[in-house]
Amino acid sequence: MTSGATVQLRAMGTGVTIATAEQDALAPAVAAAEVELSSIDRACSRFRADSDLSRINERAGEWVRVSSLCIEAIEVALRAAAMTDGLIDPTVGGALEEAGYTEDFEILAKDGPALHLTVKPIPGWHKVLINRKTGAVRVPLGVHLDLGATAKSLAADRAAAAAAAATNVGVLVSCGGDLAAMGSAPPGGWSVRVSEHHADPVDAPGQTILFEQGGLATSGVTARHWRRGDQSFHHIIDPVTSLPAQTPWRVVTVAASTCVEANIASTAAVILGDAAPAWLEERGLAARLVRTDGSVLRTGGWPAEKAA
Repeated sequence: MTSGATVQLRAMGTGVTIATAEQDALAPAVAAAEVELSSIDRACSRFRADSDLSRINERAGEWVRVSSLCIEAIEVALRAAAMTDGLIDPTVGGALEEAGYTEDFEILAKDGPALHLTVKPIPGWHKVLINRKTGAVRVPLGVHLDLGATAKSLAADRAAAAAAAATNVGVLVSCGGDLAAMGSAPPGGWSVRVSEHHADPVDAPGQTILFEQGGLATSGVTARHWRRGDQSFHHIIDPVTSLPAQTPWRVVTVAASTCVEANIASTAAVILGDAAPAWLEERGLAARLVRTDGSVLRTGGWPAEKAA
């Protein structure tokens, strides 16, 4: 996936790649990055009983004191909601659970009994309250938070920053395909394979690009999907319906100044559907959108694919 010294590991229930521009910097970069990844998991995982997020959900209706990192992550999620007019909303946790996404995707049953879901709006991000002075968060009774749309990209940004600070060399961190690059890249840039899933082989459909610095994020409906009865479900929820988004896009990849900004845009684009290209162009974002028929659309100066 990249140039330079590279290691692959697992964290937060997904594959993680850490790369450095210099071989000797790899070990300290990994050590620094792993601290951040572990901290985000403890703060934000919906699948850990001991996480801050789980305690908030279990005690809905009460003020719950949590770590400063959890508050930061929730504030990032609320900022994403504000930036997208509610397209990305952390109060989709209950809708995800109703759709069958009740445990870590690695162990989630990919087939199961039919579900009978109804169209309804999600509770809404404005109902999430934060008291910075006391370090507490409150959601109303019945509301469950999910930070899946932003926490993984925040982890990539924080891990890359920590690794770069620890080594003073260029660093790239990819969390499940959402990546952040900081510092000076290797000559020519980081070689990154853009495909539907971060674990795809190099000959899978996709595109190889050279990436210098900033964030790159991919959102789609094919990597995390499951069946209940004769219906297929995925993890990107339309806040208007509380159901998995109906979209013409298999996958959307966006480049931005940070991984968080890229992930906000890529997830919003999936939900926006046909309106996504214009929305991305208005914001000057370089993106690669793959339709369900496999055809590719590019915005904002995303590089054309080289002929084979």
